[in-house]
Amino acid sequence: MKTRILSGIVLLPVLIFLVVSGGIWLKIAIGFLGIVGMYEFYQAFSKENKGLHAICYAFAIFYMIFIEQIINGNNYFNIFVSVFLVVLLIYTVICHNKTNAMEGMTGFFGFFYACFLLSHVYLVREYTYGKLLVWLAFIAAFGCDTGAYFAGVTFGKHKLIPSLSPKKTIEGSIGGILTATILALIYGYCISRFFVMEDVNVLLLCGLTGFFGSFLAQIGDLAASAMKRLTGIKDFGKLIPGHGGVLDRFDSVILTAPAVYYIMLFLIQINN
Repeated sequence: MKTRILSGIVLLPVLIFLVVSGGIWLKIAIGFLGIVGMYEFYQAFSKENKGLHAICYAFAIFYMIFIEQIINGNNYFNIFVSVFLVVLLIYTVICHNKTNAMEGMTGFFGFFYACFLLSHVYLVREYTYGKLLVWLAFIAAFGCDTGAYFAGVTFGKHKLIPSLSPKKTIEGSIGGILTATILALIYGYCISRFFVMEDVNVLLLCGLTGFFGSFLAQIGDLAASAMKRLTGIKDFGKLIPGHGGVLDRFDSVILTAPAVYYIMLFLIQINN
């Protein structure tokens, strides 16, 4: 527990600095975390296939370097994904004695899960009002986690999915969603008082991201638990003392960040 708390104390200022700074520093940090997360995923699911993994790392690096063009360009993302999958298929055909289609799909999913989904932290930060709204991804994830813990300890009686997470309860889940939604609304009220955000219903945006983000945060946590149970591992990695690996620490943010990005994308564009 002391190691976990100490790691949090050390990493929190680093996280704040990177998110506030944005730009190239945040891109490098997210790219690094994405690659490490992919490595953790591959170590869990397909440890031996280093050639296929190298292809996936190369595409992940290319994606992070040109993320703005790929995401914002007309059909560039479709082209990127198509080329990525074709290259993986070609590799599985040429190296059929060393790999197979299942490992090819695992390789792509590792990129999608660990790199692409996490990259939405950067996408949110660099979007309109992103300097303010990016914190919603962390409020939804960590607010839900904290609320679920205290609600579960206080009121928890009915198990949520005991086969995946024996300690999680339905009462804790509801408490997590309520806590994250309330915190997001409070945050939305505060920033609307001090910052002008034209043509944006800040409370609606924050309420939606708090609610759906907290729901997805729990899905992300349970999905990571399911993957670890399937592969028979306790943690994905050991990068962060007391927390495990990147996928252990950011399993919730991996889904809350896309939720924030697509909700703000829809609400901001619909008002412009």
